[in-house]
Amino acid sequence: MPYIRSANSSSRPPNAVARLRHDRLARSSKPFVARGSRVQRCEGCRLALPHCFCEWRPAVECAAGMCLIMHDVEPLKPSNTGWLIADVVSDSFAFGWSRTDVDDALLAVLSDPQWQPYLVFPAEYSAPERVVQTVEPVQGKRPLFVLLDATWTEARKMFRKSPYLDSLPVLSLSPEELSRYRLRRSTRGEHLCTAEVAALCLELAREERAAVALDAYLDVFSERYLNAKQNRQTDPFSAAHQRLQPFVAAFP
Repeated sequence: MPYIRSANSSSRPPNAVARLRHDRLARSSKPFVARGSRVQRCEGCRLALPHCFCEWRPAVECAAGMCLIMHDVEPLKPSNTGWLIADVVSDSFAFGWSRTDVDDALLAVLSDPQWQPYLVFPAEYSAPERVVQTVEPVQGKRPLFVLLDATWTEARKMFRKSPYLDSLPVLSLSPEELSRYRLRRSTRGEHLCTAEVAALCLELAREERAAVALDAYLDVFSERYLNAKQNRQTDPFSAAHQRLQPFVAAFP
């Protein structure tokens, strides 16, 4: 997949998912071929170069953290939205998932005393005593939301086969609206994409500004991605762009 550093991405530091993608490619014995792999994409935002939106990255403060545990090829998919989370939430971590091996760095993050981890997953798959539906302040700790970034079938497998997560409280979300994500198909509208889940978590953590910024960032990403796919020009004055504009700051 041809990734090219655009002018807008020249000063953009790689986020946690970008670093995981780099490590995953370094270990790969053959190239990953995604749909639209012949498209020349920006290294900073993964969009087709004419639709690069690196300059639209939000700049917001956020005390909460995000820990993405990603199925094997997720960091390589241009449509992956975990990348957006890592752009918005400065304290983001990304690790590849394996059924047999656990990254020591992941275990270190989960046991770090500054964090109160929450494994975000539907209550129906967990023992009732583990389930919580609110994020209560804990003295001296910040919330860390652990997200399983995968297809729904893969995520259920990851939930069952990751014993190192068994001690974490399970945060069950009850979204009031169906998913707006349009880049991959799901048979169930209540299945939110990873960035939508993260935005709901930020709301529960009382990080409203970061939640709105991430939602707006997702909408602009989706709009530009589909415009590139359908050979349409992007309107930088669209409603989605106007919603994101208040959160955008220039990079140094």
